[in-house]
Amino acid sequence: MTALLDHPVTDADGWAAARAALREEEKALTAAMDRVAALRRRMPWRPVTQDYRFVTEAGPAGLADLFDGRRQLIVYHHMLRPADPAPCSGCSMMADQLPHLAHLHARDTSLTMVSRAPLAEILAFRKRMGWTMPWAETTDSFNTDMGMGERGPGFTVYIRDGDRIWLSYATTGRGTETGTVWSLLDMTPMGRQEDWQDAPDWVPRTPPYAWWRLHDSY
Repeated sequence: MTALLDHPVTDADGWAAARAALREEEKALTAAMDRVAALRRRMPWRPVTQDYRFVTEAGPAGLADLFDGRRQLIVYHHMLRPADPAPCSGCSMMADQLPHLAHLHARDTSLTMVSRAPLAEILAFRKRMGWTMPWAETTDSFNTDMGMGERGPGFTVYIRDGDRIWLSYATTGRGTETGTVWSLLDMTPMGRQEDWQDAPDWVPRTPPYAWWRLHDSY
């Protein structure tokens, strides 16, 4: 209790002044995050030309299939390995925080996890954790080619135009500390697609809040 008693204490006016000073720092941080997201949207893209293969609940699939008809794809490389005796707690904590995917879908964006473990083991672990997100088995060099090592962890982000697919962004380490609709969309080339954001001219936009729905109402 000594450390608690040593912490600074003030009256209501002093607390309000300290909060106002901190709020200025928080606003500066938000502005900096918006600038970084804008830079991320303008990064050059890397073509994906190899026919990477996956095993999904619907059967064998290519990378294009993981988009599920949408223009953007966010992939989380979960470290689950074959016959994993100790599934990664960090990857799984991240997965616990993923939002309802209907909100991403409303912005033409799909999300899936991929792992080296066989699909049957993936689905068994997903059921144990109470998750419902798409999750596929990787069967080739996809993880390593995307800069994720043999198993991950990390996010990679893709955009497609017809049969053409590009890698637009990747992050590992503390870059995976995300879990909101907004922070995930900020990883993508089109971002939140709201009219305030700094984005290339081809990105569609709507006013903020205008596209938000209850997740069963899109």
